[in-house]
Amino acid sequence: MAESKRYISQEDLSKHNKAGDLWISIQGKIYDVSDWAKDHPGGELPLFNFSGRDVTDAFVAYHPGTAWQYLDKFFTGYSLQDYSVSEASKDYRKLVSEFSKMGLFEKKGHTASFTLCAVAMLFAVSVYGILFSDSTLVHLACGGLMGCLWIQSGWLGHDSGHYQIMSSPRFNRFAQILTGNCLAGISIAWWKKNHNAHHICCNSLDFDPDLQHIPFFVVSSKLFHSITSYFYERKLKFDSVARFLVSYQHWTFYPVMCLARINLFAQSILLLSSKRRVPNRGQEILGVLLYWIWYPFLVSCLPNWGERIMFVLASFAVTGIQHVQFCLNHFSSSVYVGPPTGGDWCEKQTMGTLDISCPSWMDWFHGGLQYQIEHHLFPRLPRRNLRKVSPFVKELCKKHNLPYNCVSFWMANVLTIRTLRTAAIQARNFAHPVPKNLVWEAINTHG
Repeated sequence: MAESKRYISQEDLSKHNKAGDLWISIQGKIYDVSDWAKDHPGGELPLFNFSGRDVTDAFVAYHPGTAWQYLDKFFTGYSLQDYSVSEASKDYRKLVSEFSKMGLFEKKGHTASFTLCAVAMLFAVSVYGILFSDSTLVHLACGGLMGCLWIQSGWLGHDSGHYQIMSSPRFNRFAQILTGNCLAGISIAWWKKNHNAHHICCNSLDFDPDLQHIPFFVVSSKLFHSITSYFYERKLKFDSVARFLVSYQHWTFYPVMCLARINLFAQSILLLSSKRRVPNRGQEILGVLLYWIWYPFLVSCLPNWGERIMFVLASFAVTGIQHVQFCLNHFSSSVYVGPPTGGDWCEKQTMGTLDISCPSWMDWFHGGLQYQIEHHLFPRLPRRNLRKVSPFVKELCKKHNLPYNCVSFWMANVLTIRTLRTAAIQARNFAHPVPKNLVWEAINTHG
């Protein structure tokens, strides 16, 4: 006689959400991934953030069909009691299946090859201009070209973290280390850890690191209460210094973005020098070291300190455009506090993202971020196919009353500054007092 099913309630499942006791539900079946967490290719954070709840939509979004065969060894024998699927999730999963049948997850085109060639050309021209020209203007232009190189290498690093852009996993790993660590000085391990947390907890104020920029930026007054970051594992203190900086954040946004790479350098070094588990730490460190050899050496080849500073600032300022782009897609969108619930995957991803309208010939500039809603719903989809699936996503959102916000690049900037200005004005409100320092008193004293 067939063995009867054993059930567990959602309340009991939610109790299995601690280190060493991580249970998840996929299509109503309960899996124990406690021991698997440390070996999970996407890192431990996604499993920690989603533990104790249903993760079917997130699993479908991030894993190819071949991953299903490995689930059985984690099956606990339990099924989720009263398991149900929303109509939006049903249609979303159908779209994933249809895109898979159409081969859209495998058809990558030649985007990576063309971009790698562009990166090589930009590098060669920049180096040639510094070594063989005495013109200050040429050196300034070379700094700008170096910034363009970092932008394009950033798109490659972003793509390679979501899907295999090269012919094999080994070559894909090489491309990651080359474009991230060696050429840009940014650890691909840090980026994947940060970016996976962002995707899983899109626009959660306490779980999404891409919204945790205190003391420089705040997108919601909810951050005034010094909430705890579950990514950084510390309180995001909104003190007098933070209030002062946030009060003028709509003016400092673009200047800070010009120097935002410094934060990425620091975060990479902190992770690689920490005791945290870092896959292939040796490769990561070697790649970053190579960057800190070739870039300072190239800068030292300039004739004087004035031109060296000019070159560095030009390269940082140009690549600051990419840092602005990362912010445009999320800063002005809806935010929430708490972990993702799993059952509202589509809602959270569409509410927390913003598309940028642009003609197809400008796709190279945005690197796929112009279709941020499509990218968040289908993160494994190569960027060349995002425009192709956009009508399907619009129809899904329209059918289930999900937000689908798309504006011009200009308007995205306006909305972002407007969001920052609103929070800045709120930060000046003395209804939320924090200890003041002398700088704050001096700036805000009248009469």
